[in-house]
Amino acid sequence: MVPLAGAAIVIGAGAACGAWALMKLIALATNLFWFGRLSAAPADIAAADVGLAVVAIPVIGSLIIGLMARFGSEKIRGHGIPEAIEAILYGESRLSLKVAVLKPLSSAISIGSGGPFGAEGPIIMTGGAIGSLFAQCFELSAAERKTLLVAGAAAGMTGIFGTPLAAILLAIEVLLFEWKPRSFVPVVVAVLVSLGLRPWLLGAGPVFPFPATTIGIETSGIAVGLGLIVGLEATLLSSLLYRIEDVFHRLPVHWMWWPAIGAVVVGLGGLIDAHVLGAGYASIQALLDGSLAARVVVALLVVKGVVWLVALGSGTSGGVLAPLLILGGALGALIGQFLPGPSGFWAMVGMAAIMSGAMRAPLAGALFAVELTGHFHALPATIAASAAAYAVSVLIMPRSILTEKIARRGRHILQEYTVDPLDFLQAEQLMTPDPVTLPGDMPIGAVVGFFADRATHRSYPVVDPSGRLLGLVSRAEALRWQVEGHPIDVSLAEALSDPSQPFAHRHSPIGDVADIMVETGIGRIPIIDEENGKVVGILSRHDLLKVRSARKHAELDRS
Repeated sequence: MVPLAGAAIVIGAGAACGAWALMKLIALATNLFWFGRLSAAPADIAAADVGLAVVAIPVIGSLIIGLMARFGSEKIRGHGIPEAIEAILYGESRLSLKVAVLKPLSSAISIGSGGPFGAEGPIIMTGGAIGSLFAQCFELSAAERKTLLVAGAAAGMTGIFGTPLAAILLAIEVLLFEWKPRSFVPVVVAVLVSLGLRPWLLGAGPVFPFPATTIGIETSGIAVGLGLIVGLEATLLSSLLYRIEDVFHRLPVHWMWWPAIGAVVVGLGGLIDAHVLGAGYASIQALLDGSLAARVVVALLVVKGVVWLVALGSGTSGGVLAPLLILGGALGALIGQFLPGPSGFWAMVGMAAIMSGAMRAPLAGALFAVELTGHFHALPATIAASAAAYAVSVLIMPRSILTEKIARRGRHILQEYTVDPLDFLQAEQLMTPDPVTLPGDMPIGAVVGFFADRATHRSYPVVDPSGRLLGLVSRAEALRWQVEGHPIDVSLAEALSDPSQPFAHRHSPIGDVADIMVETGIGRIPIIDEENGKVVGILSRHDLLKVRSARKHAELDRS
Protein backbone atom coordinates (compact mmCIF):
# COMPACT_ATOMS: atom_id res chain seq x y z
CA MET A 1 0.00 0.00 0.00
CA VAL A 2 2.78 2.46 0.90
CA PRO A 3 4.62 2.20 -2.46
CA LEU A 4 1.30 2.61 -4.28
CA ALA A 5 0.50 5.70 -2.22
CA GLY A 6 3.89 7.12 -3.16
CA ALA A 7 3.22 6.42 -6.83
CA ALA A 8 -0.21 8.05 -6.45
CA ILE A 9 1.50 11.38 -5.69
CA VAL A 10 3.09 11.41 -9.13
CA ILE A 11 -0.08 10.14 -10.80
CA GLY A 12 -2.27 12.74 -9.06
CA ALA A 13 0.01 15.52 -10.30
CA GLY A 14 0.03 14.05 -13.80
CA ALA A 15 -3.76 13.73 -13.87
CA ALA A 16 -4.21 17.34 -12.69
CA CYS A 17 -1.92 18.53 -15.48
CA GLY A 18 -3.85 16.31 -17.87
CA ALA A 19 -7.10 17.98 -16.78
CA TRP A 20 -5.57 21.40 -17.41
CA ALA A 21 -4.29 20.30 -20.83
CA LEU A 22 -7.70 18.87 -21.79
CA MET A 23 -9.52 22.09 -20.90
CA LYS A 24 -6.99 24.09 -22.89
CA LEU A 25 -7.35 21.75 -25.85
CA ILE A 26 -11.14 22.12 -25.74
CA ALA A 27 -10.83 25.92 -25.62
CA LEU A 28 -8.30 25.86 -28.48
CA ALA A 29 -10.55 23.66 -30.63
CA THR A 30 -13.59 25.81 -29.87
CA ASN A 31 -11.76 28.99 -30.94
CA LEU A 32 -10.46 27.35 -34.11
CA PHE A 33 -13.75 25.84 -35.22
CA TRP A 34 -16.14 28.65 -34.31
CA PHE A 35 -14.12 31.87 -34.26
CA GLY A 36 -11.23 31.11 -36.62
CA ARG A 37 -8.58 32.19 -34.14
CA LEU A 38 -5.65 30.50 -32.47
CA SER A 39 -6.38 30.97 -28.79
CA ALA A 40 -6.73 28.83 -25.66
CA ALA A 41 -8.93 31.36 -23.89
CA PRO A 42 -12.40 30.15 -22.81
CA ALA A 43 -14.99 30.68 -25.56
CA ASP A 44 -18.77 30.23 -25.71
CA ILE A 45 -20.08 28.57 -28.88
CA ALA A 46 -23.42 30.34 -28.45
CA ALA A 47 -21.62 33.65 -29.06
CA ALA A 48 -20.38 32.58 -32.50
CA ASP A 49 -22.11 33.93 -35.60
CA VAL A 50 -21.47 31.36 -38.33
CA GLY A 51 -24.88 31.09 -39.97
CA LEU A 52 -25.63 27.74 -41.60
CA ALA A 53 -22.06 26.63 -40.90
CA VAL A 54 -23.41 25.59 -37.50
CA VAL A 55 -24.39 22.34 -39.24
CA ALA A 56 -21.12 21.87 -41.11
CA ILE A 57 -18.70 22.46 -38.21
CA PRO A 58 -19.83 19.49 -36.06
CA VAL A 59 -19.69 17.27 -39.16
CA ILE A 60 -16.11 18.35 -39.91
CA GLY A 61 -15.06 17.66 -36.32
CA SER A 62 -16.74 14.25 -36.37
CA LEU A 63 -15.04 13.29 -39.64
CA ILE A 64 -11.69 14.00 -37.99
CA ILE A 65 -12.66 11.82 -35.02
CA GLY A 66 -13.76 8.99 -37.30
CA LEU A 67 -10.39 9.06 -39.04
CA MET A 68 -8.54 9.12 -35.70
CA ALA A 69 -10.53 6.12 -34.49
CA ARG A 70 -10.10 4.18 -37.75
CA PHE A 71 -6.37 4.74 -38.18
CA GLY A 72 -5.34 5.60 -34.62
CA SER A 73 -7.17 3.61 -31.97
CA GLU A 74 -10.75 2.38 -31.86
CA LYS A 75 -10.63 2.72 -28.06
CA ILE A 76 -11.14 6.50 -28.32
CA ARG A 77 -14.75 5.92 -29.38
CA GLY A 78 -17.43 6.35 -26.73
CA HIS A 79 -17.45 8.23 -23.48
CA GLY A 80 -14.44 6.68 -21.77
CA ILE A 81 -15.80 5.19 -18.54
CA PRO A 82 -16.98 1.84 -20.01
CA GLU A 83 -13.62 1.52 -21.74
CA ALA A 84 -11.85 2.14 -18.43
CA ILE A 85 -14.04 -0.46 -16.69
CA GLU A 86 -13.35 -2.99 -19.44
CA ALA A 87 -9.60 -2.39 -19.19
CA ILE A 88 -9.78 -2.92 -15.42
CA LEU A 89 -11.81 -6.13 -15.48
CA TYR A 90 -10.66 -7.78 -18.70
CA GLY A 91 -7.45 -6.06 -19.81
CA GLU A 92 -5.34 -6.37 -16.65
CA SER A 93 -5.61 -2.56 -16.30
CA ARG A 94 -3.32 -1.95 -19.26
CA LEU A 95 -3.95 1.17 -21.33
CA SER A 96 -1.68 2.25 -24.16
CA LEU A 97 0.21 5.49 -24.71
CA LYS A 98 -1.72 5.89 -27.97
CA VAL A 99 -5.01 6.02 -26.03
CA ALA A 100 -3.54 8.45 -23.50
CA VAL A 101 -2.71 10.86 -26.33
CA LEU A 102 -5.59 10.32 -28.74
CA LYS A 103 -8.46 10.24 -26.23
CA PRO A 104 -8.09 13.83 -24.93
CA LEU A 105 -7.25 15.09 -28.41
CA SER A 106 -10.29 13.46 -30.00
CA SER A 107 -12.55 14.61 -27.15
CA ALA A 108 -11.28 18.17 -27.47
CA ILE A 109 -12.05 18.11 -31.18
CA SER A 110 -15.47 16.60 -30.54
CA ILE A 111 -16.49 19.09 -27.83
CA GLY A 112 -14.76 22.02 -29.51
CA SER A 113 -16.58 21.40 -32.79
CA GLY A 114 -19.94 21.43 -31.01
CA GLY A 115 -20.32 17.87 -29.73
CA PRO A 116 -22.80 17.93 -26.82
CA PHE A 117 -20.44 16.26 -24.35
CA GLY A 118 -18.52 16.98 -21.18
CA ALA A 119 -14.86 16.59 -20.32
CA GLU A 120 -15.32 14.15 -17.43
CA GLY A 121 -15.39 10.89 -19.43
CA PRO A 122 -12.28 11.76 -21.45
CA ILE A 123 -10.34 12.89 -18.39
CA ILE A 124 -11.29 9.71 -16.53
CA MET A 125 -9.89 7.72 -19.45
CA THR A 126 -6.85 10.01 -19.75
CA GLY A 127 -6.11 10.07 -16.02
CA GLY A 128 -6.56 6.31 -15.94
CA ALA A 129 -4.12 5.95 -18.83
CA ILE A 130 -1.57 8.06 -16.94
CA GLY A 131 -1.89 5.77 -13.92
CA SER A 132 -1.77 2.62 -16.03
CA LEU A 133 1.27 3.75 -18.04
CA PHE A 134 3.12 4.72 -14.85
CA ALA A 135 2.34 1.29 -13.38
CA GLN A 136 3.54 -0.46 -16.52
CA CYS A 137 6.97 1.09 -16.03
CA PHE A 138 7.41 -1.13 -12.99
CA GLU A 139 6.86 -4.79 -12.16
CA LEU A 140 3.41 -4.59 -10.58
CA SER A 141 0.49 -6.98 -10.39
CA ALA A 142 -2.75 -6.46 -12.30
CA ALA A 143 -4.45 -5.48 -9.03
CA GLU A 144 -1.80 -2.85 -8.33
CA ARG A 145 -2.08 -1.50 -11.87
CA LYS A 146 -5.84 -1.27 -11.36
CA THR A 147 -5.33 0.79 -8.22
CA LEU A 148 -3.08 3.28 -9.99
CA LEU A 149 -5.35 3.42 -13.04
CA VAL A 150 -8.34 4.29 -10.85
CA ALA A 151 -6.25 6.73 -8.83
CA GLY A 152 -5.41 8.58 -12.05
CA ALA A 153 -9.05 8.54 -13.16
CA ALA A 154 -10.31 9.96 -9.85
CA ALA A 155 -7.54 12.55 -9.78
CA GLY A 156 -8.43 13.65 -13.31
CA MET A 157 -12.08 14.08 -12.37
CA THR A 158 -11.03 16.12 -9.35
CA GLY A 159 -8.83 18.29 -11.54
CA ILE A 160 -11.74 19.13 -13.84
CA PHE A 161 -14.53 19.64 -11.30
CA GLY A 162 -12.85 20.13 -7.92
CA THR A 163 -15.02 17.42 -6.35
CA PRO A 164 -12.67 15.18 -4.32
CA LEU A 165 -15.29 13.32 -2.27
CA ALA A 166 -17.43 12.54 -5.31
CA ALA A 167 -14.37 11.41 -7.27
CA ILE A 168 -13.34 9.01 -4.50
CA LEU A 169 -16.86 7.61 -4.24
CA LEU A 170 -17.17 7.28 -8.01
CA ALA A 171 -13.94 5.29 -7.96
CA ILE A 172 -15.37 2.98 -5.30
CA GLU A 173 -18.87 2.63 -6.76
CA VAL A 174 -17.98 2.34 -10.44
CA LEU A 175 -14.31 1.55 -11.05
CA LEU A 176 -12.53 -0.28 -8.23
CA PHE A 177 -14.89 -3.25 -7.71
CA GLU A 178 -13.45 -3.65 -4.22
CA TRP A 179 -13.02 -1.87 -0.92
CA LYS A 180 -9.49 -2.44 0.35
CA PRO A 181 -6.92 -0.18 2.04
CA ARG A 182 -4.49 -1.09 -0.74
CA SER A 183 -6.70 0.63 -3.31
CA PHE A 184 -8.54 3.21 -1.21
CA VAL A 185 -5.50 4.99 0.25
CA PRO A 186 -3.67 5.56 -3.08
CA VAL A 187 -6.90 6.86 -4.67
CA VAL A 188 -7.31 9.37 -1.85
CA VAL A 189 -3.66 10.44 -2.12
CA ALA A 190 -3.95 11.03 -5.88
CA VAL A 191 -7.20 12.95 -5.47
CA LEU A 192 -5.76 15.20 -2.75
CA VAL A 193 -2.66 15.95 -4.83
CA SER A 194 -4.85 16.86 -7.80
CA LEU A 195 -7.06 19.02 -5.58
CA GLY A 196 -4.00 20.80 -4.20
CA LEU A 197 -2.71 21.65 -7.69
CA ARG A 198 -6.10 22.64 -9.08
CA PRO A 199 -6.13 26.29 -7.81
CA TRP A 200 -2.94 26.98 -9.77
CA LEU A 201 -4.15 25.21 -12.90
CA LEU A 202 -7.91 25.73 -13.21
CA GLY A 203 -8.92 27.89 -10.25
CA ALA A 204 -10.40 27.31 -6.81
CA GLY A 205 -13.92 27.23 -5.41
CA PRO A 206 -17.10 25.51 -6.62
CA VAL A 207 -17.42 25.17 -10.38
CA PHE A 208 -21.12 26.14 -10.39
CA PRO A 209 -21.86 28.42 -7.43
CA PHE A 210 -25.35 29.87 -7.08
CA PRO A 211 -27.13 31.86 -4.35
CA ALA A 212 -27.63 30.08 -1.03
CA THR A 213 -31.02 28.53 -0.43
CA THR A 214 -32.99 28.03 2.77
CA ILE A 215 -34.71 24.65 2.81
CA GLY A 216 -37.34 23.29 5.14
CA ILE A 217 -37.76 19.96 6.87
CA GLU A 218 -40.15 18.76 4.16
CA THR A 219 -37.51 19.10 1.43
CA SER A 220 -36.11 15.56 1.71
CA GLY A 221 -39.57 14.04 1.24
CA ILE A 222 -40.18 16.15 -1.85
CA ALA A 223 -36.69 15.21 -3.10
CA VAL A 224 -37.65 11.54 -2.97
CA GLY A 225 -40.56 12.21 -5.31
CA LEU A 226 -38.35 14.20 -7.67
CA GLY A 227 -35.76 11.42 -7.54
CA LEU A 228 -38.36 8.87 -8.62
CA ILE A 229 -39.29 10.97 -11.64
CA VAL A 230 -35.67 11.66 -12.60
CA GLY A 231 -34.91 7.95 -12.17
CA LEU A 232 -37.52 7.25 -14.85
CA GLU A 233 -35.83 9.86 -17.03
CA ALA A 234 -32.48 8.13 -16.54
CA THR A 235 -33.85 4.76 -17.58
CA LEU A 236 -35.54 6.30 -20.61
CA LEU A 237 -32.32 7.99 -21.72
CA SER A 238 -30.32 4.79 -21.35
CA SER A 239 -32.90 2.79 -23.31
CA LEU A 240 -33.06 5.35 -26.09
CA LEU A 241 -29.28 5.61 -26.29
CA TYR A 242 -28.81 1.94 -27.06
CA ARG A 243 -31.75 1.83 -29.43
CA ILE A 244 -30.09 4.63 -31.39
CA GLU A 245 -26.79 2.79 -31.24
CA ASP A 246 -28.52 -0.27 -32.73
CA VAL A 247 -29.78 1.91 -35.60
CA PHE A 248 -26.23 3.01 -36.39
CA HIS A 249 -25.04 -0.59 -36.32
CA ARG A 250 -27.55 -1.39 -39.04
CA LEU A 251 -26.31 1.33 -41.37
CA PRO A 252 -24.64 -0.02 -44.55
CA VAL A 253 -21.55 2.15 -44.04
CA HIS A 254 -18.32 1.73 -42.08
CA TRP A 255 -18.46 2.88 -38.44
CA MET A 256 -15.85 5.53 -39.26
CA TRP A 257 -18.62 7.57 -40.91
CA TRP A 258 -21.17 7.21 -38.10
CA PRO A 259 -19.97 10.22 -36.03
CA ALA A 260 -20.32 12.49 -39.08
CA ILE A 261 -23.87 11.22 -39.68
CA GLY A 262 -24.77 11.85 -36.07
CA ALA A 263 -23.15 15.29 -36.26
CA VAL A 264 -25.74 16.35 -38.82
CA VAL A 265 -28.40 16.03 -36.11
CA VAL A 266 -26.12 17.92 -33.71
CA GLY A 267 -25.79 20.76 -36.21
CA LEU A 268 -29.55 20.90 -36.77
CA GLY A 269 -30.01 21.07 -33.01
CA GLY A 270 -27.55 23.94 -32.96
CA LEU A 271 -29.72 25.80 -35.48
CA ILE A 272 -32.65 25.49 -33.07
CA ASP A 273 -30.65 26.52 -30.00
CA ALA A 274 -26.90 27.04 -29.99
CA HIS A 275 -26.79 26.40 -26.24
CA VAL A 276 -27.08 22.65 -26.85
CA LEU A 277 -23.66 22.61 -28.52
CA GLY A 278 -20.47 21.90 -26.62
CA ALA A 279 -20.11 20.88 -22.99
CA GLY A 280 -22.93 23.17 -21.90
CA TYR A 281 -21.40 24.33 -18.64
CA ALA A 282 -23.04 27.73 -19.15
CA SER A 283 -26.42 25.97 -19.38
CA ILE A 284 -25.76 24.14 -16.11
CA GLN A 285 -24.97 27.45 -14.44
CA ALA A 286 -28.10 29.07 -15.87
CA LEU A 287 -30.28 26.21 -14.60
CA LEU A 288 -28.83 26.58 -11.11
CA ASP A 289 -29.21 30.35 -11.19
CA GLY A 290 -32.86 29.93 -12.20
CA SER A 291 -32.36 32.49 -14.96
CA LEU A 292 -34.05 30.46 -17.73
CA ALA A 293 -37.75 30.71 -18.58
CA ALA A 294 -39.74 27.49 -18.47
CA ARG A 295 -40.09 27.27 -22.26
CA VAL A 296 -36.34 27.68 -22.67
CA VAL A 297 -35.75 24.90 -20.14
CA VAL A 298 -38.15 22.64 -22.06
CA ALA A 299 -36.35 23.37 -25.32
CA LEU A 300 -33.01 22.69 -23.66
CA LEU A 301 -34.28 19.42 -22.20
CA VAL A 302 -35.68 18.12 -25.50
CA VAL A 303 -33.10 19.39 -27.98
CA LYS A 304 -30.08 18.66 -25.80
CA GLY A 305 -31.43 15.19 -25.12
CA VAL A 306 -31.90 14.42 -28.81
CA VAL A 307 -28.54 15.71 -30.03
CA TRP A 308 -26.66 14.06 -27.15
CA LEU A 309 -28.30 10.66 -27.63
CA VAL A 310 -27.72 10.67 -31.38
CA ALA A 311 -24.14 11.88 -31.11
CA LEU A 312 -23.20 9.40 -28.39
CA GLY A 313 -25.01 6.57 -30.17
CA SER A 314 -22.93 7.28 -33.27
CA GLY A 315 -19.78 6.28 -31.39
CA THR A 316 -17.99 9.62 -31.32
CA SER A 317 -15.72 10.68 -28.45
CA GLY A 318 -17.12 12.53 -25.43
CA GLY A 319 -18.40 12.25 -21.87
CA VAL A 320 -21.84 11.61 -20.42
CA LEU A 321 -21.74 13.44 -17.11
CA ALA A 322 -22.20 17.06 -18.20
CA PRO A 323 -25.11 16.21 -20.57
CA LEU A 324 -26.72 14.16 -17.80
CA LEU A 325 -26.40 17.10 -15.41
CA ILE A 326 -28.13 19.34 -17.95
CA LEU A 327 -30.94 16.87 -18.59
CA GLY A 328 -31.50 16.04 -14.92
CA GLY A 329 -31.15 19.69 -13.95
CA ALA A 330 -33.61 20.79 -16.63
CA LEU A 331 -36.25 18.33 -15.44
CA GLY A 332 -35.62 19.33 -11.84
CA ALA A 333 -35.91 23.01 -12.75
CA LEU A 334 -39.21 22.42 -14.58
CA ILE A 335 -40.75 20.51 -11.69
CA GLY A 336 -39.25 23.07 -9.31
CA GLN A 337 -41.56 25.70 -10.79
CA PHE A 338 -44.31 24.05 -8.73
CA LEU A 339 -42.29 23.29 -5.59
CA PRO A 340 -41.29 25.46 -2.62
CA GLY A 341 -38.00 27.28 -3.00
CA PRO A 342 -36.14 28.47 -6.10
CA SER A 343 -36.02 26.26 -9.18
CA GLY A 344 -32.21 26.29 -9.10
CA PHE A 345 -32.24 24.25 -5.89
CA TRP A 346 -34.41 21.58 -7.49
CA ALA A 347 -32.21 21.65 -10.59
CA MET A 348 -29.29 20.71 -8.32
CA VAL A 349 -31.33 17.89 -6.78
CA GLY A 350 -32.24 16.66 -10.26
CA MET A 351 -28.57 16.62 -11.21
CA ALA A 352 -27.74 14.42 -8.24
CA ALA A 353 -30.63 12.08 -9.03
CA ILE A 354 -29.84 11.55 -12.70
CA MET A 355 -26.18 10.80 -12.04
CA SER A 356 -27.27 8.23 -9.49
CA GLY A 357 -29.94 6.69 -11.70
CA ALA A 358 -27.96 6.56 -14.92
CA MET A 359 -24.51 5.64 -13.58
CA ARG A 360 -25.62 3.60 -10.53
CA ALA A 361 -23.44 5.74 -8.26
CA PRO A 362 -25.86 7.11 -5.61
CA LEU A 363 -23.29 8.34 -3.09
CA ALA A 364 -21.09 9.91 -5.75
CA GLY A 365 -24.14 11.56 -7.34
CA ALA A 366 -25.35 13.04 -4.06
CA LEU A 367 -21.96 14.46 -3.16
CA PHE A 368 -21.07 15.55 -6.69
CA ALA A 369 -24.01 17.92 -6.85
CA VAL A 370 -23.23 19.61 -3.52
CA GLU A 371 -19.49 19.82 -4.19
CA LEU A 372 -20.09 21.39 -7.59
CA THR A 373 -22.23 24.10 -6.04
CA GLY A 374 -20.79 24.40 -2.53
CA HIS A 375 -24.22 23.84 -0.93
CA PHE A 376 -23.39 21.07 1.54
CA HIS A 377 -26.47 21.91 3.59
CA ALA A 378 -28.50 20.41 0.73
CA LEU A 379 -26.91 16.99 1.18
CA PRO A 380 -29.99 15.37 2.81
CA ALA A 381 -32.10 16.34 -0.21
CA THR A 382 -29.53 15.14 -2.77
CA ILE A 383 -29.09 11.84 -0.92
CA ALA A 384 -32.85 11.32 -0.81
CA ALA A 385 -33.23 12.02 -4.52
CA SER A 386 -30.19 9.89 -5.41
CA ALA A 387 -31.48 6.91 -3.44
CA ALA A 388 -34.91 7.16 -5.06
CA ALA A 389 -33.49 7.45 -8.58
CA TYR A 390 -31.12 4.56 -7.88
CA ALA A 391 -34.00 2.37 -6.71
CA VAL A 392 -36.04 3.12 -9.83
CA SER A 393 -33.06 2.46 -12.08
CA VAL A 394 -32.22 -0.87 -10.45
CA LEU A 395 -35.83 -2.04 -10.61
CA ILE A 396 -36.32 -1.12 -14.29
CA MET A 397 -32.91 -1.40 -15.96
CA PRO A 398 -30.83 -4.58 -15.74
CA ARG A 399 -27.64 -2.53 -16.15
CA SER A 400 -26.45 1.07 -15.95
CA ILE A 401 -25.78 3.33 -18.92
CA LEU A 402 -22.10 2.50 -18.41
CA THR A 403 -22.20 -1.29 -18.06
CA GLU A 404 -24.84 -1.84 -20.76
CA LYS A 405 -22.23 -0.99 -23.37
CA ILE A 406 -19.90 -3.66 -21.98
CA ALA A 407 -22.73 -6.19 -21.68
CA ARG A 408 -23.41 -5.79 -25.38
CA ARG A 409 -19.91 -7.13 -25.94
CA GLY A 410 -20.86 -10.30 -24.08
CA ARG A 411 -19.50 -9.35 -20.64
CA HIS A 412 -21.93 -8.99 -17.76
CA ILE A 413 -20.76 -6.83 -14.86
CA LEU A 414 -22.29 -6.98 -11.41
CA GLN A 415 -21.98 -3.72 -9.47
CA GLU A 416 -23.24 -5.06 -6.15
CA TYR A 417 -20.61 -5.33 -3.44
CA THR A 418 -20.91 -8.09 -0.83
CA VAL A 419 -18.51 -9.71 1.60
CA ASP A 420 -17.09 -12.95 0.23
CA PRO A 421 -18.35 -15.78 2.48
CA LEU A 422 -15.04 -17.57 1.93
CA ASP A 423 -13.37 -14.80 3.90
CA PHE A 424 -15.41 -15.08 7.10
CA LEU A 425 -16.53 -18.72 7.29
CA GLN A 426 -14.17 -21.13 9.04
CA ALA A 427 -13.12 -24.62 8.05
CA GLU A 428 -15.02 -26.34 10.88
CA GLN A 429 -18.28 -24.83 9.60
CA LEU A 430 -18.05 -26.62 6.23
CA MET A 431 -15.78 -29.61 6.77
CA THR A 432 -16.92 -33.22 6.88
CA PRO A 433 -16.19 -34.17 10.51
CA ASP A 434 -14.57 -37.45 11.60
CA PRO A 435 -13.52 -38.47 8.08
CA VAL A 436 -12.46 -41.96 7.13
CA THR A 437 -8.69 -42.25 7.61
CA LEU A 438 -6.15 -44.94 6.81
CA PRO A 439 -3.55 -46.04 9.38
CA GLY A 440 0.08 -45.45 8.51
CA ASP A 441 1.02 -49.06 9.24
CA MET A 442 -1.53 -50.40 6.73
CA PRO A 443 0.21 -52.60 4.11
CA ILE A 444 0.28 -51.48 0.50
CA GLY A 445 -1.64 -54.56 -0.59
CA ALA A 446 -4.49 -53.71 1.76
CA VAL A 447 -4.50 -50.12 0.54
CA VAL A 448 -4.82 -51.24 -3.09
CA GLY A 449 -7.66 -53.53 -2.11
CA PHE A 450 -9.36 -50.72 -0.19
CA PHE A 451 -9.37 -48.43 -3.22
CA ALA A 452 -10.55 -51.25 -5.46
CA ASP A 453 -13.50 -52.33 -3.30
CA ARG A 454 -14.58 -49.78 -0.68
CA ALA A 455 -13.23 -46.32 -1.47
CA THR A 456 -15.81 -43.64 -2.25
CA HIS A 457 -13.36 -40.69 -2.51
CA ARG A 458 -10.26 -40.09 -4.57
CA SER A 459 -8.00 -39.60 -1.55
CA TYR A 460 -7.86 -40.24 2.20
CA PRO A 461 -5.78 -38.88 5.10
CA VAL A 462 -3.11 -41.18 6.51
CA VAL A 463 -2.66 -41.00 10.30
CA ASP A 464 -0.39 -42.43 12.97
CA PRO A 465 -1.74 -44.47 15.90
CA SER A 466 -2.62 -41.28 17.81
CA GLY A 467 -4.60 -39.84 14.90
CA ARG A 468 -2.01 -37.29 13.79
CA LEU A 469 -1.67 -36.54 10.07
CA LEU A 470 1.07 -38.32 8.15
CA GLY A 471 -0.02 -37.49 4.62
CA LEU A 472 -2.66 -38.12 1.99
CA VAL A 473 -2.97 -41.19 -0.19
CA SER A 474 -4.86 -41.05 -3.48
CA ARG A 475 -6.48 -43.59 -5.77
CA ALA A 476 -3.89 -42.66 -8.43
CA GLU A 477 -1.03 -43.52 -6.09
CA ALA A 478 -2.60 -46.87 -5.20
CA LEU A 479 -3.01 -47.68 -8.91
CA ARG A 480 0.62 -46.73 -9.56
CA TRP A 481 1.82 -49.00 -6.78
CA GLN A 482 -0.22 -51.85 -8.24
CA VAL A 483 1.11 -51.29 -11.78
CA GLU A 484 4.72 -50.87 -10.68
CA GLY A 485 4.50 -53.97 -8.45
CA HIS A 486 5.41 -52.40 -5.12
CA PRO A 487 5.97 -54.95 -2.32
CA ILE A 488 2.56 -55.50 -0.79
CA ASP A 489 3.92 -55.78 2.75
CA VAL A 490 5.48 -52.27 2.75
CA SER A 491 3.58 -49.95 5.12
CA LEU A 492 1.56 -47.04 3.80
CA ALA A 493 3.62 -44.52 5.81
CA GLU A 494 6.84 -45.76 4.16
CA ALA A 495 5.34 -45.68 0.64
CA LEU A 496 3.98 -42.15 0.72
CA SER A 497 5.78 -40.16 -1.96
CA ASP A 498 5.07 -36.75 -0.41
CA PRO A 499 4.64 -36.79 3.36
CA SER A 500 4.50 -32.94 3.46
CA GLN A 501 0.73 -32.92 3.06
CA PRO A 502 -0.94 -29.47 3.13
CA PHE A 503 -3.51 -29.09 5.87
CA ALA A 504 -5.62 -26.44 7.59
CA HIS A 505 -6.87 -25.89 11.13
CA ARG A 506 -10.40 -25.88 12.42
CA HIS A 507 -10.51 -22.07 12.56
CA SER A 508 -8.75 -21.41 9.26
CA PRO A 509 -10.78 -19.13 6.94
CA ILE A 510 -12.33 -21.01 4.04
CA GLY A 511 -10.58 -18.62 1.67
CA ASP A 512 -7.18 -19.81 2.95
CA VAL A 513 -8.19 -23.43 2.36
CA ALA A 514 -9.33 -22.55 -1.18
CA ASP A 515 -5.95 -20.91 -1.79
CA ILE A 516 -4.20 -24.10 -0.65
CA MET A 517 -6.27 -26.10 -3.14
CA VAL A 518 -5.37 -23.73 -5.96
CA GLU A 519 -1.65 -23.69 -5.13
CA THR A 520 -1.25 -27.46 -4.61
CA GLY A 521 -3.88 -28.87 -6.97
CA ILE A 522 -5.14 -31.10 -4.12
CA GLY A 523 -8.93 -31.26 -3.93
CA ARG A 524 -9.29 -32.63 -0.34
CA ILE A 525 -7.57 -30.81 2.49
CA PRO A 526 -7.34 -32.47 5.94
CA ILE A 527 -8.44 -30.30 8.87
CA ILE A 528 -6.49 -30.85 12.08
CA ASP A 529 -7.02 -29.72 15.65
CA GLU A 530 -4.68 -26.89 16.64
CA GLU A 531 -4.05 -28.34 20.11
CA ASN A 532 -3.37 -32.03 19.57
CA GLY A 533 -2.72 -32.21 15.80
CA LYS A 534 -5.33 -34.90 15.23
CA VAL A 535 -7.34 -35.07 12.02
CA VAL A 536 -10.85 -33.87 12.84
CA GLY A 537 -12.27 -33.26 9.37
CA ILE A 538 -11.78 -33.04 5.65
CA LEU A 539 -12.66 -30.15 3.33
CA SER A 540 -13.23 -30.80 -0.38
CA ARG A 541 -13.86 -28.67 -3.44
CA HIS A 542 -17.46 -29.82 -3.31
CA ASP A 543 -17.72 -28.40 0.22
CA LEU A 544 -16.75 -24.97 -1.12
CA LEU A 545 -19.82 -25.05 -3.33
CA LYS A 546 -21.91 -25.33 -0.18
CA VAL A 547 -20.94 -21.72 0.57
CA ARG A 548 -22.77 -20.47 -2.51
CA SER A 549 -25.75 -22.68 -1.71
CA ALA A 550 -25.91 -21.33 1.85
CA ARG A 551 -25.62 -17.76 0.59
CA LYS A 552 -28.41 -18.27 -1.91
CA HIS A 553 -30.53 -19.80 0.84
CA ALA A 554 -29.92 -16.75 3.06
CA GLU A 555 -30.84 -14.40 0.23
CA LEU A 556 -34.01 -16.07 -1.04
CA ASP A 557 -35.55 -18.41 1.54
CA ARG A 558 -37.98 -16.69 3.90
CA SER A 559 -39.13 -18.22 7.16
